Amino acid sequence: MRKSLKQRLAILSDAAKYDASCASSGTVKRDSSRSGGLGSTEGAGICHAYAPDGRCISLLKILLTNFCIFDCAYCINRSSSNVERARFTVEEVVWLTLEFYRRNYIEGLFLSSGIIRSSDNTMEQMVRVARELRTTHGFRGYIHLKTIPDASPHLIEEAGLYADRLSINIELPTDSGIARFAPDKRPVEIRKSMADLRLKIEAANEPTLQTKRRKRFVPAGQSTQMIVGADGASDATILRASSRLYGGYQLRRVYYSAFSPIPDASKNLPLIRPPLEREHRLYQADWLYRFYGFDIEEITSARPDGMLDLDMDPKLAWALAHRERFPVDINRSAREILLRIPGLGTKTVKAILSGRRHRRLRLEDLQRLGVSLKKVKAFIIADGWSPHRLIDSADLNHMFQRKPEQLALL
Repeated sequence: MRKSLKQRLAILSDAAKYDASCASSGTVKRDSSRSGGLGSTEGAGICHAYAPDGRCISLLKILLTNFCIFDCAYCINRSSSNVERARFTVEEVVWLTLEFYRRNYIEGLFLSSGIIRSSDNTMEQMVRVARELRTTHGFRGYIHLKTIPDASPHLIEEAGLYADRLSINIELPTDSGIARFAPDKRPVEIRKSMADLRLKIEAANEPTLQTKRRKRFVPAGQSTQMIVGADGASDATILRASSRLYGGYQLRRVYYSAFSPIPDASKNLPLIRPPLEREHRLYQADWLYRFYGFDIEEITSARPDGMLDLDMDPKLAWALAHRERFPVDINRSAREILLRIPGLGTKTVKAILSGRRHRRLRLEDLQRLGVSLKKVKAFIIADGWSPHRLIDSADLNHMFQRKPEQLALL
């Protein structure tokens, strides 16, 4: 018996919840109120709304289908799974996107899919969705397509003409892990697709000799996702893999998704999911080496097993392990040194560098910038403030540890 559209929407939106890479930042500004069409990526268009666990919730996030010819052990939609199956037609995805947008439910589309018949057949249908939205309906909102492994380069290139962002999931941080849990996937081909896409993005960003204008091609770049806790890889291994992806393929984001146990799973998979706090710490560490000048080894060297401390953010853990570098004078130190102070972000450091040109800064000035004085006082020298021997205190770690909480029985 054929399922109704509502039933299929429930199945395929639920199946898409395991994909974390749906943030809508980084694209170009487009507004239908000025140029015609439908939708926007600014103002009343894409709004950056996030769920408590950090996932973006402003996009219609669905699968084209959860049928799949691959049998990845960690995936609930694998070919050997007994989940309820469903699929949309291209026309149905286009209609849903437009109707949801008109009702102000969503601001854009995130479309992924299981692989049916072949990689090219599935990718071709996803490209048709984006092409219909853009060319037939003038949709100017955000579109993110999850590209299909092994799809033909010409299909990936056509997708890039209509989508704001493309992504292909590497899934696991090591080739051995992929071979063990996703034998149908070929890491070499995934990396080749990433490299080809990077070259196309770079070529599109070069202005032409005739018009001096850049070609619109995947303006929000490419991203990927790694599953955390499925294969036993340490945080250090995951972050090293991320670093190689950022450096080699100019990815905009690597997303980390905590493994969720699935029905009828392989005995090689863990029975319980890793704590979401681990996912959070990986994002913090990711930020440190991308924007704060830290090396991966600095971030992960505190523990011999290569795992991040779940009870403490990685910058604070590093500072406590390297007390000899503190206290730091906020009125004299260089930007790269200020960025290593726990509790100071990039915007705060920029404000400090600007403010100290006019006068010496005090603790009160930091407080006005929204800085937590409890977090920074032990690590800085300011006008009228010195931590004296606080940085050498034996119980300094206890100042930053979370207090025990009484758990409810019911």
